[in-house]
Amino acid sequence: MQTRQSAAVLSFSGFIALAVAMGIGRFAFTPMLPMMQRDAGLGLAEGGWLASANYLGYLVGALMAAGMPWPATVQLRAGLVLVIVTTAAMGITDSWGSWLAWRFLAGVASAWVLVSTSSLCLTRLAALGQSRRAGVVFAGVGSGIALAGLLCMALTIAAVSSSYAWLVLSVAALLGTWIARSLWISPAAPQNAAVTVQSTAAASPATAMARPILKTHWNLILCYGLFGFGYILPATFLPAQAKLLVADPTLFGLAWPLFGLAAALSTVLTGRLTAVFSRRAVWAGAQLIMAAGVLLPSVWPSLFAIGIAAVCVGGTFMVVTMLGMQEAQAAAGAGQARKLMGALTASFAAGQLAGPIVFSLTHEYLSAELDSALKLAAAGLLLSSYLLLKLGNKKKGILYEH
Repeated sequence: MQTRQSAAVLSFSGFIALAVAMGIGRFAFTPMLPMMQRDAGLGLAEGGWLASANYLGYLVGALMAAGMPWPATVQLRAGLVLVIVTTAAMGITDSWGSWLAWRFLAGVASAWVLVSTSSLCLTRLAALGQSRRAGVVFAGVGSGIALAGLLCMALTIAAVSSSYAWLVLSVAALLGTWIARSLWISPAAPQNAAVTVQSTAAASPATAMARPILKTHWNLILCYGLFGFGYILPATFLPAQAKLLVADPTLFGLAWPLFGLAAALSTVLTGRLTAVFSRRAVWAGAQLIMAAGVLLPSVWPSLFAIGIAAVCVGGTFMVVTMLGMQEAQAAAGAGQARKLMGALTASFAAGQLAGPIVFSLTHEYLSAELDSALKLAAAGLLLSSYLLLKLGNKKKGILYEH
């Protein structure tokens, strides 16, 4: 009973931490953009640069997290505090230049929290024998997206200014940080986990030494980067396709919360699949579903098809994120897990940055249309799935091993 209670508190605290970092620090700008366009005169191009600043910050933050000497608990607290400060700063300042800085720093903070929370929670849950609760932890991302989207929709209906809305979000982030505090102050930050980490390091001196993470696990890092490339293109351009088909702004207001809800439910349900198949097999399957959803609007241009595509993308992107972090924890061991998680997150961020750039260049110089971006995304996802399955087949029965 004590183990279950400790695991429940731990998974809920991780859930809240990721909801704050990703739902607010990382993704709240998406539902906030229409509000900023309305009352701050923000243009689409300027909004695009603000989004790119956050992507770049996420990459820098992931690279920092991989090699940062701070303990994971310190990294987590610093990241959450930075999310609160930068979110409030978006509402206090009113210049595009300062917004660029805040969105960049929010990206850095989001990466810190994702890597440190994943490292802490996965290690501690494994020590408690409750690894399947990881789905609850990662459901925090989708739930944070959904809640931030609903909050922004309510504030839009209430005709609240974007500056005030950012301050409301910062208060929500502050409250969430207070709720998640057991991650760094709870005595259940279990001594069992500490013992497991120490014994694992002692049993494997090679793990305690700084193994060449990039060389040893390049395959996982590459597959995760292709996932980032494939994910960001539909995440960026599917709303643009929807705008060509429907003009009702209410649909756009609901689209983001539904996207987040699909992401939250998917991670909780994934535990049933990983009880039968290996993580890499489920990871590859999730990317195949995402690729099918990405391609659907190209062959069937309709609002219904775009809705299915949104569910396919929203219902799989956090599955891959969770499984990637679990694979890093299992492959690198407790001593090096945070470093490999940081490397995977940096690879994702690099792929995410490359996606829109590649499309913009092909659009400008090769006259590529919007459909081409989605086909390019699907190709990246298919390649990643192929590499994962090929790697799995090299080991006997890996599709079913745990």
